[in-house]
Amino acid sequence: QVQLVESGGGSVQAGGSLRLSCVATGNTYSPSSMGWFRQAPGKEREGVAAFYSAALDTYADSVKGRFYISSDGAKRTLYLQMNNLKPEDTAMYYCATGRYLPDRFSPDSYKYWGQGTQVTVSS
Repeated sequence: QVQLVESGGGSVQAGGSLRLSCVATGNTYSPSSMGWFRQAPGKEREGVAAFYSAALDTYADSVKGRFYISSDGAKRTLYLQMNNLKPEDTAMYYCATGRYLPDRFSPDSYKYWGQGTQVTVSS
């Protein structure tokens, strides 16, 4: 049984930072098959960050230079470091695993999802 549990969300002022964590249990831990997504009210879920490989990561244009994805295999944990947060970053953030399609930023590419953690950025 695959389970993903996110944590680390909260409310911050613009310019602040948060680090999200996603603990994975129940399957082989593979960062290259995982990704971070977010969904704001009334908007579609969008990809934020993912790994191409252990040494190559990729980001949505809206977060490049501010967000960083990392992994700790020993802890089976995926992280998302978010710096210089903006009000438009406000959303529910999800991690996903079990990618079976090549598009790392499409929600349809992933089989398993966490319950999400809320990030709210005030101006």
